Amino acid sequence: MTHSAAVLGGGIGGLAVARYLHRAGWHVDVFERADALPTSGTALGMWPQALDALDAIGAGDRVRTLGSPQHRGSLLRPDGSVIGTIDNRDRTAYLLSRPALLATLAETLPDSMISFGTPAPVLDALTDRDVVIGADGLRSPTRTHLFGDKFEPRYVGATAWRGWVPGHRDTVSETWDADALFGITPRDCDLVNWFACIRTDAGHPGGLDFLRSRFGGWHADVRAVLEAATPDAMLHHDLYESPALPSYVSGTTALLGDAAHAMAPNLGRGACEALVDAVTLGRFLTADTDIHTALRRYDRTRRPATRRLVRGSRAMSAVAMTGRLRPLRDLTVKLAAGLA
Repeated sequence: MTHSAAVLGGGIGGLAVARYLHRAGWHVDVFERADALPTSGTALGMWPQALDALDAIGAGDRVRTLGSPQHRGSLLRPDGSVIGTIDNRDRTAYLLSRPALLATLAETLPDSMISFGTPAPVLDALTDRDVVIGADGLRSPTRTHLFGDKFEPRYVGATAWRGWVPGHRDTVSETWDADALFGITPRDCDLVNWFACIRTDAGHPGGLDFLRSRFGGWHADVRAVLEAATPDAMLHHDLYESPALPSYVSGTTALLGDAAHAMAPNLGRGACEALVDAVTLGRFLTADTDIHTALRRYDRTRRPATRRLVRGSRAMSAVAMTGRLRPLRDLTVKLAAGLA
């Protein structure tokens, strides 16, 4: 008997779990509100755990070919002096854009599997499916339906700007100061990726002129990137994290990715964990004949691990943008990097 799944959301986690189940012979329908896959977006870091997940769905080699390997990174002060250097040669990560990753995930799926421009049906209309997977993001209607609005995401007290400019870069840097940070990374398509984060009230209206003023006294790399930046190659949004859910499953419905555990971006693990969720869920669903048992195993495996990362991302944000504790922060980073 062929098993069936409805995947609500055609983002990274949704396409990855669809690909896993499709390869295992399941019938899968993906419902995606957007009219098509995105054609622009900023870079994502694929850490080793995410690469393992991509290998499990036959996409790892393609991501390694498209992406920019990340071997080394520097943590800097606003004047450009070095706090610490991180060597990733034993744990190489790859940076590539969200559109490139999504296109890779979708490329082997049948065209008829993804219904673009189609809001997800209500859960009550999907009772004929063996499993329903809520991969519908930060403001997940599936999560609200299952657990109510008391688990809505919480603003973390910081706003982010992300963008890309023409150029080439081999190394990663992140510059830390009180209440602000600025990162510059490689990415695919002969572009340089950048991101800025500032502690402020939600809904801050600032654009490029604000950023150029806010970071105008920082080192030359930051200023050069912002001078090259354009409004049409920039995203601006507040940052949120999810409160701890009592479970990632209810009945025969499972949540994954941001729908289950949205986190601040300071560890660079959001997209990675969506991929790991997807493959973990796919493995359990295809290994167990009982759907409820598979979903309980998924929840027991992924909920503790991802909650630790939500807390860790929040802690890293506090460390990076600390004010009074900067000397202690810098010493700790140097000791951790073996530089002291």
